[in-house]
Amino acid sequence: MVDGVLLLDKPVGLSSNDALIKAKRVLNAKKAGHTGTLDPFATGLLPLCFGEATKFSQDLLEADKTYEATVHLGVMTTTGDTEGTVVEGREVDVTIEQIEAALARFRGPIMQVPPMYSALKRDGKALYEYAREGVTLEREARPVTIHGLDFIGYEAPFLKIRVTCSKGTYVRVLGEDIGAALGCGAHLTALRRIGVGALKAEHMITLDHLQSHPDPRSLLAPVDALLSSFPRVDLTDELARRFLHGQRLALGKEPAVVVPAELGRVRIYHQGRLLGTGLLAEYAILAPERLVAAAPSA
Repeated sequence: MVDGVLLLDKPVGLSSNDALIKAKRVLNAKKAGHTGTLDPFATGLLPLCFGEATKFSQDLLEADKTYEATVHLGVMTTTGDTEGTVVEGREVDVTIEQIEAALARFRGPIMQVPPMYSALKRDGKALYEYAREGVTLEREARPVTIHGLDFIGYEAPFLKIRVTCSKGTYVRVLGEDIGAALGCGAHLTALRRIGVGALKAEHMITLDHLQSHPDPRSLLAPVDALLSSFPRVDLTDELARRFLHGQRLALGKEPAVVVPAELGRVRIYHQGRLLGTGLLAEYAILAPERLVAAAPSA
């Protein structure tokens, strides 16, 4: 069994699923999954989960993401990125002040219309399939949150920005909307993901490094790398046994256990080994949530 997390630096031109297949083959892993797709033209952080780590991949699907993007002002494409064909070009005459004012309009909660070139389904068929047939469907705007939208630099006609956003946000659409707000239109020429929840880009591994490494499994982060943002609870021998049997525990009656002040999801350990996650409720009641079958090293 292969248990752990690979923080892959996905290269341009490769789909997330193709990247997963390549990594799975190198690691000779039986069970694997990724934690939310990156478009083929995008690069950067793609956490891949193997074995027991797949039980916790949903947490990263829900997590906020951080990207750096290059927005080509004045040129619009069918897809909002470099994979589409150019549909219109306009003159670009904007100032830094106008750019800053436009960016300010998109910070915080906004409504965003999903693009036609997306994997969202309509009547069991992906929107991009309709788009390739020349069909455009009405799409309802959805609420997303732009937690951070920072100006990095501008060398006309290329605007560089950093975006931290909630799940379900399309940075391609954000780039198009910024271009529309500036009156010149836009598309993305580069998109790089540098953060997924608490996971950061500085720990990424390239596919080339993985494929050439004499011991590729040693490059995996432990399963609990996905859980680092949750408070930790260490159980005694007896409590660990009961926890693994799915029993609710009254931690307030156990002086040997340090109970976090924050309620909600916690990560559970015994003698330095991850047992899984639990939900901590009022009166220090701990309920098992997801258990690790063969507990890996912490």
